[in-house]
Amino acid sequence: MTGFHARVGVLRPTAVNRVLDEVKRLQAEGRSVVSLMRGQPDTPTPGHVVEAAVKALRDGRTGYADNRGEPGLRAAVAEALHRDHGLTYDPDREILITDGATLGLSTALAALVGPGDEVLRPDPVYDAYDSPIALWGARPVPIASALRDGRFAFGTDDLRRAAGPSSAAVLLNTPWNPVGTVLSRDELSGVLEFASERDLAVISDEIYESLVFDGKRHVPAAAVSEVAKGRTALVNSLSKTYAMTGWRVGYVAGPADLIAAMSLVLQQSSRGPATFVQDAAAVALRSDQSCVRQMAAEYQGRRDLVVERLGGIPGVAPLVPEGGLFVMVDVRGLGMPSDQVRASLLHDDGVVVIHGSAYGPGGEGTLRVSFAAGGETLERGLGRLREGLLRLSERRPGGVSS
Repeated sequence: MTGFHARVGVLRPTAVNRVLDEVKRLQAEGRSVVSLMRGQPDTPTPGHVVEAAVKALRDGRTGYADNRGEPGLRAAVAEALHRDHGLTYDPDREILITDGATLGLSTALAALVGPGDEVLRPDPVYDAYDSPIALWGARPVPIASALRDGRFAFGTDDLRRAAGPSSAAVLLNTPWNPVGTVLSRDELSGVLEFASERDLAVISDEIYESLVFDGKRHVPAAAVSEVAKGRTALVNSLSKTYAMTGWRVGYVAGPADLIAAMSLVLQQSSRGPATFVQDAAAVALRSDQSCVRQMAAEYQGRRDLVVERLGGIPGVAPLVPEGGLFVMVDVRGLGMPSDQVRASLLHDDGVVVIHGSAYGPGGEGTLRVSFAAGGETLERGLGRLREGLLRLSERRPGGVSS
């Protein structure tokens, strides 16, 4: 076939998929590889959620779902947002159920931006945002961030430098993938005040909201003020919070007119998650949340293990994330581009991580190390990673060669 539309040319595979292709080639050659790359929790979906899905299947809940989402799940989302964050949404008019957060983000962008528009988003940030922005004809514009006191951050001045006359929206991610920053209420207030001043929509991806460490608390962008709530599309899913990545169920909460517009877009390509999946998701949101707290404690322990194992290597400094599933490791002291470090670790040491430059120029000089997998996988991966980084450290300018 020939004559594909030009929009296809603006799409790019994610860094994870590009590296996966490289990994598969090595594995086909018989190489042993340990992955510390993906953000897929290895903890199982809670048993009571699985049982709810099985019951729904046995009860015949296998037909078409309501295109906006089953009423029971929309009500459960509204209840959870009020319980956890004090946010009030009308489940009939201000909640939309989607096939995961990815489709929620794409649908929000479709409703809010178009050709010639610009979408401001942090740099570095999850690289899968840029393609859907481009797919709808808009252009991603980086908001420069800086690494201060072991934490990536940006402020109002950075927003002002990035914004232009074509700016239409700001896309946020908190907790922030890949860098692990949990945006504070004051930081969010600055962003939302700027958005109000410039009449920009805000799309806030909050899928890591439950994975927040050291007693910090996630603040939704929409919870900053009523004005903020009125211009924010809050995007979330059950993938990370309940270890339901493969279930593909998420939601968007926002103003009624935005949700109506998004619903029109959504129904052109999706009938929503399976009905029995939505029933199980409602049970997850409404039931006792101790499983969520236990999972967060488990991942904080894994985070601490990564930081401890990668400490003390000359030229290498692990950054302690406030949330999420990744430790960013500062490798600028090795004197090599981050992708070169990543490739060396893969080919010479058999451990898979992602180079920070995959997430934008602001990520250059770092590696993203996932602790989504634990147990033997994490132990073996960290052993290989430490050995490889020590080897590269010895070879760095001024290092001690063995």
